[in-house]
Amino acid sequence: MTSTRTLLIAIALTCIGLLGFALYLQFGRDMLPCPLCIIQRYAFAGVALLCLVAAFLPAAARRFGAGLAALAALAGAGVATWHLWVKAHPNVSCGIDPLETSLNTIPTAKLLPFLFQADGLCTTEYEPILGLSIPQWSLAWFSLFVVALLWLALRRR
Repeated sequence: MTSTRTLLIAIALTCIGLLGFALYLQFGRDMLPCPLCIIQRYAFAGVALLCLVAAFLPAAARRFGAGLAALAALAGAGVATWHLWVKAHPNVSCGIDPLETSLNTIPTAKLLPFLFQADGLCTTEYEPILGLSIPQWSLAWFSLFVVALLWLALRRR
């Protein structure tokens, strides 16, 4: 039980750290987030919140919470995959379009614009980080979270 709680808290803290790194890239390296980046931020925040809540629930509910967090991570992986497809096909854009407009009107975007406001274009090429683009890193992290959270949700006692 303690290892389950520890892993859930570790995943939540990792997601929070990744959101912090995204803010560093945005403000320290002038990498403006696109609408798909913002949706991935929501997914990381959702995984973090679900993991934190699940960590302090009874054991049976903890497994259910891990399953919900796995679904949020799976959704984030889907968005990261779509983002990679958009980057591979530059004629497709998710820039200034209805997606950006609708994302920027969500209450969290108005409350925390520094974190959840989309200002960039999905096809903008930024310098890779340790050889991978930001959506590739997101997909890698989401995939790792999906595997770990499904393991927590489905493992036998």
